[in-house]
Amino acid sequence: MLHRAIGIFDSGVGGLTVFKEIMRALPREDLIYLGDTARVPYGTKSAETVRRYALEAGAFLVDQGVKVLVVACNTASAVALPALRERFRLPVIGVIEPGARRAAQSRSGRIGVIGTEGTIASGRYEDAIRSFLPEASVCSTACPLLVPLAEEGWAEHAVAHLVADEYLARFKQRQIDTLVLGCTHYPLLRKVLQGVVGDDVTLVDSAEQTAEAVRELFAEQGLARPDGGGQRTFFVTDVPDRFVRVGEPFLGQALGRVTQVRIEG
Repeated sequence: MLHRAIGIFDSGVGGLTVFKEIMRALPREDLIYLGDTARVPYGTKSAETVRRYALEAGAFLVDQGVKVLVVACNTASAVALPALRERFRLPVIGVIEPGARRAAQSRSGRIGVIGTEGTIASGRYEDAIRSFLPEASVCSTACPLLVPLAEEGWAEHAVAHLVADEYLARFKQRQIDTLVLGCTHYPLLRKVLQGVVGDDVTLVDSAEQTAEAVRELFAEQGLARPDGGGQRTFFVTDVPDRFVRVGEPFLGQALGRVTQVRIEG
């Protein structure tokens, strides 16, 4: 059991930011990543469709013999976590609760959340934050243009500054002191986002918080691999070329071999 891998899935490349942080937090662990690139993005699809996709992705990773399933997708975490936990007999960790727990440490209780249309429409971040901080004032907005900017490598382009300024204007007016990056693409835009909201606003990176949640789970349940390990395996559901090209900046290193698989059915 201890020598089994951690399974991580996302609709595409964004979850590699979560993969990267888990790799840092638990370097001995084997990690298996699945990017459902044939059906990306999840953020604009119905909750029913996302649940089906997530269950298929989860089933693929469980078939690989993983010991923990990490849902490195905010949209899937928002709508599919209960279904995943009901279906599979292993720990399932999403990215929303860890980020919400950190956001609830806000000094003023004025918290902003940005994410995909699906994540924001679900209201899951607001609910999760208020479960930790009932008096929180949470303001959320969808920022769909930030994902393609991150994937095109335009994270610090002038266009990224203009788009971020437009999306985040309402947060400056509300004088938030905490901003949740509710999409795994957004850490690549951290510099631009921080520049727009100001240095006095704390940015909550759900990738970092999720990795910490996995590390804590391993410590509590004795799941850590005692020796060896460190193998990285990547699967995608469409041709790997674009995943490799776009994904390497997300991971911060070469991906190596990426295998195309079919998971529908």
